[in-house]
Amino acid sequence: MLNPKNHYVVVSFPIQGHLNPSLLFAKQLAGLGAEVTFVTSIYGYRRIFKNAMNLPNSPTSATATTTFADGSSITFAPFDDGCKEDLSTDIKEKVSELKRIGSQALATLIQTFKQESRPVTCLIHTPLLSWAAKVARDLGVSSAMLWTQPATVFAICHYFYNGYKEQILEVHNSGDASSLVELPGLPKLTCRDLPAFFLPSNVQSLTVGAMFEEQFESLKQEISKPPPRVFFNTFEELEAKALQVLDGMVDAMPIGPLSNHSIFLDGKDNKFQSSSNYLDWLKAKGDASVVYVSFGSIIAPERRQVEEIVRGLVATGRPFLWALPRMQPNGEAVVLLEGDEECVTSLVNEINKGEQGLVVEWCSQTQVLEHDSVGCFVSHCGWNSTMESLVAGVPMVAMPKWVEQWTNAMLVEDVWKTGVKVERIEKVGEEEEELVESEEIKRCVELVMGEGMRGEEIRRNAEKWRSLARKAVEDIGGSSHRNLVEFFGRS
Repeated sequence: MLNPKNHYVVVSFPIQGHLNPSLLFAKQLAGLGAEVTFVTSIYGYRRIFKNAMNLPNSPTSATATTTFADGSSITFAPFDDGCKEDLSTDIKEKVSELKRIGSQALATLIQTFKQESRPVTCLIHTPLLSWAAKVARDLGVSSAMLWTQPATVFAICHYFYNGYKEQILEVHNSGDASSLVELPGLPKLTCRDLPAFFLPSNVQSLTVGAMFEEQFESLKQEISKPPPRVFFNTFEELEAKALQVLDGMVDAMPIGPLSNHSIFLDGKDNKFQSSSNYLDWLKAKGDASVVYVSFGSIIAPERRQVEEIVRGLVATGRPFLWALPRMQPNGEAVVLLEGDEECVTSLVNEINKGEQGLVVEWCSQTQVLEHDSVGCFVSHCGWNSTMESLVAGVPMVAMPKWVEQWTNAMLVEDVWKTGVKVERIEKVGEEEEELVESEEIKRCVELVMGEGMRGEEIRRNAEKWRSLARKAVEDIGGSSHRNLVEFFGRS
């Protein structure tokens, strides 16, 4: 009798930064011939299909299967945790419900698969879902984590929760940019290079920090021989030193870049929207002349910051494309401060009347980054965006805001040298946000795109990492592809 097909259950936290890489990882496993079930909440499920993650059909039933052009398929099994609106509000209560209902739904699903003679080979979950690993452990199923941030951040977190907390907080609390924390095997870090959740400033940050602490406490429980397996959306050449730090702590397996760039996907699955107005606009621009601006799908800049960004971009004289979401994936309006919505709308309308800039609510980011006309990416430096920029070979201007984005920006500027990080004006009052002024935005864009030696070096480095990122996923000789096939064979 033949061995049953490997069956992987991939569980994702329901935000875009987790959904994108976990779905792409699930597709890779399915492409190797495995049965794959993708689990997230209804809220996360709707984000996937609202954003059309290269999936040809939008399932309507509670459990539905999507088949790809290569014949592989993924079954989606969303559960309803009652969290259908934005996770950015009342996050503590919603995370608690996600854990309570998600644990029940996941346990029932795994038991059902066993009864159907489709036992789960391995459960793979994203960070902040330590309860998923516990469900697997209680039911005798092996599990692994897909880390959705750089390996460097994992290493910093490991040190923080294992003996270096006082040293790190001393630097973090000092606010002194010249004060450094030295962690074995990692670059020297200033207070501005550390993950923001180490020093929580509001309820959301407190909750996120507590979830990371719970995640690493859970990993301690799993420390054994062999150590717990952690997949990383990175590649060996990109973070060799950080991965060496983790050797022995966890079974670190880099399998990135997990990207929906056209070179990573079967062409029939990569349905570019060739009729989109932003594509027609880009086609009319010269090579490497356009500044692309996007700050992700969670944090929207405040009105004053939007105004400074616009002034800075206009002052460069360069064409710019700005993806500025006005609607959430669930169809609700993006929450702006009172009075900001009208001002931002007026500003967007004014830009779109002219010829220099174009503001859109949505665009295919990987498609834009691959376009020959794009020469710079002004970004919040979320890890997905950072990796997509590396794969496309587009230099960055980093405007980090929260979570691990500060560390990502440090890697971009100081380690890989593929971009620059903006300098901010310190906030004056408790209610005021730090501000990046228009002159600083202009300075950074000109440094990256200009003819100076620094800009030339940045562009050379961007091209170098683009080549290495693509080699990592090649079927023959690619380090990440080799790791994925090795895992599949050992499961």
